[in-house]
Amino acid sequence: MKFKAYLTDNGVNLLEKRFLPALDKMGKICHLYLTREYVIFLHNLLNGDGIQSIAQFRKEALFDDYRISSQNDDRIAFTVDISLLHRAVRSSVSICSEFGNGPTANRLQIKLVKKLPLNCTQSMPFLTFETKGYKSAVIQDVPISKPMSRGQVLELQTALDMAQDLPQTLVQFPDLNQLQNFVDRMKNVGDLLNVSISKYGDLHVQISTTLITLGAEYRKLFVIGEQANAPAEDQNLSAQTRSTRAILRGDAQSVQVSVKHFAKSLQYHLAKPDCTFYGIAPQGACLTVIFQFFIPGSRQTDKSISLHCRLPVLDPGTS
Repeated sequence: MKFKAYLTDNGVNLLEKRFLPALDKMGKICHLYLTREYVIFLHNLLNGDGIQSIAQFRKEALFDDYRISSQNDDRIAFTVDISLLHRAVRSSVSICSEFGNGPTANRLQIKLVKKLPLNCTQSMPFLTFETKGYKSAVIQDVPISKPMSRGQVLELQTALDMAQDLPQTLVQFPDLNQLQNFVDRMKNVGDLLNVSISKYGDLHVQISTTLITLGAEYRKLFVIGEQANAPAEDQNLSAQTRSTRAILRGDAQSVQVSVKHFAKSLQYHLAKPDCTFYGIAPQGACLTVIFQFFIPGSRQTDKSISLHCRLPVLDPGTS
């Protein structure tokens, strides 16, 4: 199997400044899945423990002169330490800038290699970053796992396909900082967070203990998918009562998630998304958070970047 590509300026900006810092918050180790058209970072898709996170890029968003080949339909997957990958990208960019006139003066090549480490008798796989200057080359090796077998890649692809299902109702949340401030206050109160989302565009979050109940409601948010008009007779009721009545009508769903998971998902603000959507999967299977990115200088969706995560529920949910 072979993989080789050159990281573009846009790819450097996306990975070094935005996505790798955010991905590192999701977990130290992730799967890197390379196909003919996509580069995909995956967290927890196979073990089912913790937040499932999927960051997918069209190859043109990160690389040029992208070449991949394998006997597994030109698909290669392995695990990598995100912090080591981030460090290699950051230092390689620094070297490029130091040796040349800006990052574009020396192209940054990334490739899959096998090498014999010092004091070892068996060669090991690495993701190698190579920066070629006028008289020298600087090489940095990031250790990776043994590439996955055909059967393992098929299992990973199946899990990826299953994780692409969208909730029937999504509400757009305008400002992640508001949620971040609320969660910062809540995480010292308890461990479990109740989240309900209605077809009316209401997002209700609440944490309850035997001594205290804290909640916040965000109403009349922009809705994608199935939506409905809120009954007039509910307008003057409490947020908790409105939420309960909407669930009983089948106009809302509610799930319980870990406060730690919810707080961790908010770390994706580091990737600088332009929009954030929340939704609950059918039968309350998970809480889905979708981050949308615009083409710079426009309000058009950048379809070369896809990012979403799925928070496991701690009870069956109510639908």
